[in-house]
Amino acid sequence: MPETTRIAGPCPARRFPPPWTVEEHNDACFIVKDATGQALAYVYFEDEPGRQTAAKLLTRNEARRMAVNFAKLPVLLQREG
Repeated sequence: MPETTRIAGPCPARRFPPPWTVEEHNDACFIVKDATGQALAYVYFEDEPGRQTAAKLLTRNEARRMAVNFAKLPVLLQREG
């Protein structure tokens, strides 16, 4: 069974400052970066249907939508807090 870590007390300062941006890289993935340029996520895709199915990768549109929604997280979390 994996160990879990509990954090007591207030949340630490944000480590990945907004705004988060999305960049396309080499027609292969979208990279989500924070305000300092730190890469937070790579969302890979494949445009060729045969390779996409074989590798079970996302389409370009699916990957773009996921990356854009991931980049919105700081704004969404700020609204909740």
